[in-house]
Amino acid sequence: MTLPLAITAPLSFVPLVAIESVVQRVFARVIAAHPGLFDRLADHAAKRYAFLPSDLPIGFLVEPSVRRISVHRKERAPASDARMEGEFVLLLALLEGRIDGDAVFFSRDLTVSGDMEAMLALRNALDDCEIDLPNDLARMSGPLAPLVRRAGEEIRERALGRVLKEETS
Repeated sequence: MTLPLAITAPLSFVPLVAIESVVQRVFARVIAAHPGLFDRLADHAAKRYAFLPSDLPIGFLVEPSVRRISVHRKERAPASDARMEGEFVLLLALLEGRIDGDAVFFSRDLTVSGDMEAMLALRNALDDCEIDLPNDLARMSGPLAPLVRRAGEEIRERALGRVLKEETS
């Protein structure tokens, strides 16, 4: 499911520092909720992992060894050891382990390049963590937690429903 232009276009104009601030908070929340997330990476923890949503003008660089995520304009993406490209919703579904990464890769909806062994180690680590973004985001929302959780779950179900329909078509 490609994100609508009304959502993606403004990201070209929003200062990266503002986007990165939000992304770093979410990343910190996920790491706090899943402290062993990067433990299975072993030697691959020092690698740099790039995630480039094909429908966004920005990309993300994750550095597990220092527990850091950074946001970059795609045209200025820093070097990485392993790189994954696909639609944003697809990348989030993979993060949560809600879709079959192999099927998406072989259907060419996802492109993986660089150190495949490192990316496979990350995928296995993610599969073991059972990340639930609506729940993790809700924990950051104080009294709005129930509303954030319900909204996040609804958005995820609608978006994943479309992704799964596209996969089977």
